[in-house]
Amino acid sequence: MPWFKIDDSSHSHPKFLRAGNAALGLWLRCGAYSAQHLTEGIVPGIVAANYGTAPQAAKLVKTGLWHTAGHTCPRCPQPLEADDYVIHDFFEGGRNSTRAQVESAKRAAADRSARARSGRKSAPNPGGNADDPEPKTDPNESETAPETNPFDPQFPHSAAGGGGLSHRDDVEGGTHPLSSSSSYPRTSYGGTSSPQPPADQLPAVAFRTAGGGGETTPVQELVDAMGARQMTVSWALAAEEWTQLAAQVEQMGTAALAEHAARVWQAAKTKPYSARYFLPGWLALRPAPEHHRHPAAQALGGPSAALDYLADMADIANGYSTRESS
Repeated sequence: MPWFKIDDSSHSHPKFLRAGNAALGLWLRCGAYSAQHLTEGIVPGIVAANYGTAPQAAKLVKTGLWHTAGHTCPRCPQPLEADDYVIHDFFEGGRNSTRAQVESAKRAAADRSARARSGRKSAPNPGGNADDPEPKTDPNESETAPETNPFDPQFPHSAAGGGGLSHRDDVEGGTHPLSSSSSYPRTSYGGTSSPQPPADQLPAVAFRTAGGGGETTPVQELVDAMGARQMTVSWALAAEEWTQLAAQVEQMGTAALAEHAARVWQAAKTKPYSARYFLPGWLALRPAPEHHRHPAAQALGGPSAALDYLADMADIANGYSTRESS
């Protein structure tokens, strides 16, 4: 298929600047029409009227991009009809092909295909059938070419540019230019963020320590504790959220937040994929008063988030029992 070729510097040509975008749209469509139907730069008047307006065509003539019948340009042919136009310098620099050149190229391609088929038929084919249809050697070759009327402007079966690969098509072995070069495991929810990013990808506030040393901070301990319980989530939080979380971990401890996350994880119908899912519950946690602590927790001496949770549930149950008995 021939192409309508345009000089890559034409965008700043004085004629283009004077014509304007609207008229250039007509010029482009009619140029593509001429290349497809091999009219050699001739634009039928009915096609020009269908693709644009009379003022747009007049502007193309005025700027010298088109000629009308009776023009005096020595390099361009005369239109066939009085209301037709001719594209100025359609063949300049060999950019566009003549009808004879296109037809000659088609005949040469057909001859090459015929010689290739003849060579394959004469060669021995022990495992095949002589009557088997031969594969096409020319990817652009078709069994029957549809008859088209060169003066009937119509679009092909697909939109412009739809015949080849688009930016959405996946190319085998290739990578989309906008895709990241790093590889993260894809979750069942379609996310590709790392469940537990390395320390150099988290805000500094999440790893700030009082002594300024390199020891593991409570926030990192929470990240590790979540991973140890198989709760793999994305930790893409805002700086303010990291600050709030760091303060809450300092106040409540890593075990309390990890235990709360485990209960939420088990109760969720759909498993969370982001740490932000747990953040409201974490920030709502408050230290239990000493007199509310379960006797078993006091006997053990150290704090236990699990036992505190059981003690809270027991207090709630006792409250219901008291109200029912009264």
